[in-house]
Amino acid sequence: MRTLTVELGARSYPIHIGSALLGDVELYRPHLRGPQVMIVTNETVAPLYLGPVKQALGSHQVREVILPDGEVYKTLEVWSRIFDALLAERFARDCTLIALGGGVIGDMTGFAAACYQRGVDFIQVPTTLLAQVDSSVGGKTGLNHPAGKNMIGAFHQPRAVIADTDTLNTLPERELSSGLAEVLKYGFIRDAAFLDWLESHLSKLRSRDPEALAYAIWRSCEIKSQLVAEDERESGSRALLNLGHTFGHAIETGVGYGEWLHGEAVGAGICLAAALSARLGWLTESEVERTHRLIAGAGLPTRRPPQLAPERMLELMAVDKKVLAGHLRLVLLKRLGEAVVTSDFDHDALAHVLA
Repeated sequence: MRTLTVELGARSYPIHIGSALLGDVELYRPHLRGPQVMIVTNETVAPLYLGPVKQALGSHQVREVILPDGEVYKTLEVWSRIFDALLAERFARDCTLIALGGGVIGDMTGFAAACYQRGVDFIQVPTTLLAQVDSSVGGKTGLNHPAGKNMIGAFHQPRAVIADTDTLNTLPERELSSGLAEVLKYGFIRDAAFLDWLESHLSKLRSRDPEALAYAIWRSCEIKSQLVAEDERESGSRALLNLGHTFGHAIETGVGYGEWLHGEAVGAGICLAAALSARLGWLTESEVERTHRLIAGAGLPTRRPPQLAPERMLELMAVDKKVLAGHLRLVLLKRLGEAVVTSDFDHDALAHVLA
């Protein structure tokens, strides 16, 4: 097991990464203030991993709520079932919620923890690659709205992240590729050497080589924890983590939640960001081609969905959370390994790239 710390003063917390961690009671114990624990999971994950977590917490009053699986269910209506369960069991303010699942479960559980009795503790136990390297770390929680992805939510940091790499053995191939989009993102925005390593290890990552996956998860979490410590509420450098996401969220909303996986939309979004960066004179054509090779090599799409018109993409991008004072801001690449947040770009160039 390797452990990183997200440095946020009194709210700092560990990220534990390794094999056979789900059932290790000592990883949970320091973060449970009271006897009541509510595990939030979904219909896919529960049969696989709910048992070991419940067994590890056997000395506590453990209950569970099992939600339907999929991005399409990341809604206010489904989210309210968590409160129904907490209130039915009379859970108190010293309770702890445990998010056992992928990014959807983590986001919904974290937001419920932020809201229940004005804030209770929660622990992230991510079971997908995307959740282990990205959504479980940093305290972003939230829900989708028909008009925009993750537009309802709160910053609420977990007490700990327990990333058991064994859970990736049951992950569908498409979900594994989706997670690789976020792993590649870290190389693109802040670590060219890591990007080189990923390029030479993509086949090992896609074949689930344990050592390669463990290193990729650790390095991704290390980069994200540094950015979160620098800028917890995304007023500065943390926004770099959104490379490809303004494009990607528009794709997810435009085609319907769940039609494209989050990482698939982000992969295409990274390629669009690289193309626009080249039009601004920052990237060479060979760097754009390399970006496409890396995204395609991870098993991800490199273009927007053909059924989503460029004009509709622009409409949806205008609802993005990074819009300030009516100006759309994008994360673009000065070079591979260095990103920047900017609103200073040619909108005709953006329209051409989307077309």
